[in-house]
Amino acid sequence: MKAVGYQQNLPLSHPESLLDLTLPEPTPGPRDLLVDVHAVSVNPVDTKVRQNMAPEPGQTRVLGWDAAGVVRAVGSDVKDFKAGDRVWYAGSIGRAGSNAERQVVDQRIVSRMPTSLDFAQAAALPLTAITAWELLFDRLGVPRRGGQGQRLLVVGASGGVGSILVQLARQFTQLEVIGTASRPQTVDWALGQGAHHVIDHHRPLKDELARIGVDGVHLVASLTHTDRHYEALIDALLPQGKLALIDDPATPLDVRPLKRKSLSIHWEMMFARSVFETPDMAQQGALLAEVALGVDQGLLRSTVTRDFGLLNAANLKTAHAWVESGQAVGKGVLRWR
Repeated sequence: MKAVGYQQNLPLSHPESLLDLTLPEPTPGPRDLLVDVHAVSVNPVDTKVRQNMAPEPGQTRVLGWDAAGVVRAVGSDVKDFKAGDRVWYAGSIGRAGSNAERQVVDQRIVSRMPTSLDFAQAAALPLTAITAWELLFDRLGVPRRGGQGQRLLVVGASGGVGSILVQLARQFTQLEVIGTASRPQTVDWALGQGAHHVIDHHRPLKDELARIGVDGVHLVASLTHTDRHYEALIDALLPQGKLALIDDPATPLDVRPLKRKSLSIHWEMMFARSVFETPDMAQQGALLAEVALGVDQGLLRSTVTRDFGLLNAANLKTAHAWVESGQAVGKGVLRWR
């Protein structure tokens, strides 16, 4: 089968940073689905792994943790899926990725994709939707349809996770949602996803909140540059507030300043359930099914903004460069067919 992968950590300018490959066909295990991948999207994790995690000498690693496609075959223990089902998922960082014509994936982290989306539109959502859902409902602990009287600050509201997090918070909670963005395009995008207010994260946070008449927030979802904003976020949080983050701060975070206000800090890593095969691993498949229902009911929508064309090494490099630029809005997708 065709695939795109890498053999060593190289900058995108190097001709071998990503390679067009021909690989053996994968074989599903008892709990696995074998999926004909139709479309994928690119996330920051793709670029981070390509830059920092080298395969074993002589081996090739296939990236990709978002996919939409059609089930080709099922493992012996699979009960809930059959060949021909249209599915979406974000896979596991511990297994071969979706930048291949076919992929095996554990059925517990898969659901049927929205009937109202095509494969490319669907591929933009799984990883970011899982991340945003777990951050909002599991880490920050906001009840479904709850949060009345509370304010949520989303740092990086126009990115992949931020885009769907704003939608989830608006549609499934009563939170007042404040996003951050710094360019006219990203401000308009965040407002379009449903943010009540958008403030500029390049300006002093306290001043920007005061500009919209807000003296503090109860919850923070810090999706990017947490170390840069850390002190300001602690200052903005009201007593007993919660800070959740997904990025990788370049410098260690000192938790001691959280004590004075009894603040709590929460990490979200959407691969934790699949890597450790936690007892509640199937919750990812279940939440994807709820997101699919929300899409088909018109409550949620795809966050795709760029289509990079057919999936090959050259086009995937372009998509990686877009993500690495720090200027990406929403999600970018590629298609096998």
